[in-house]
Amino acid sequence: MSKILLINGSPKEKGCTFTALNELAMTVEKHNVETELVHIGNKPVAGCIACKKCVTTGKCIINDKVNEIIEKLDSYDGIVVGSPVYFGGPNGQLLSFLDRLFYTSSNRMAGKLGASIVSCRRGGATAAFDRLNKYFTISSMVVVGSQYWNQVHGNSPEEVRRDEEGLQTIRTLGQNMVWLLQSIEAGRKSGVEFPRYEKRLRTDFIRQ
Repeated sequence: MSKILLINGSPKEKGCTFTALNELAMTVEKHNVETELVHIGNKPVAGCIACKKCVTTGKCIINDKVNEIIEKLDSYDGIVVGSPVYFGGPNGQLLSFLDRLFYTSSNRMAGKLGASIVSCRRGGATAAFDRLNKYFTISSMVVVGSQYWNQVHGNSPEEVRRDEEGLQTIRTLGQNMVWLLQSIEAGRKSGVEFPRYEKRLRTDFIRQ
């Protein structure tokens, strides 16, 4: 059975972001796709300190929920990140969380499905949406689209549940994720091999 990790990046455990993620969960679970919801919580989340210990250990030197996900990363076929919109961007705690998760494990993200969902009262949704998707596009993940950008509007879970188009967009996202997971599994069974990447090159823009 395929499994999708849902990361709730809101300080509120059962708020607007959760309402959108739950809509996705209900959609994919109808098609026998398992979900696991992780709430990053409302306590401070440390950012990356650039120590690069993870290069040799495979885990972050800061031992929190990031390492808990890293330990189970290979069991997830997809990752969906949900965030409220603060000043036109995602929650800062969530960005610190994702910076460390993806820096430590970007080489293990390749081939997984990736999607983001943002929740806002009024504006800033597309800027936050774009920021979150950058984690996926730099990690050779398959970014899943929908009928519109994955955003819901409302100032409370009750208002989000009245956002008919927003919730439909989330359900369409779920359907597309299920279809892609089934397609990947069918390809694997028919002998389609995972890409063999070149050795990664890292350059800068300064030449001596």
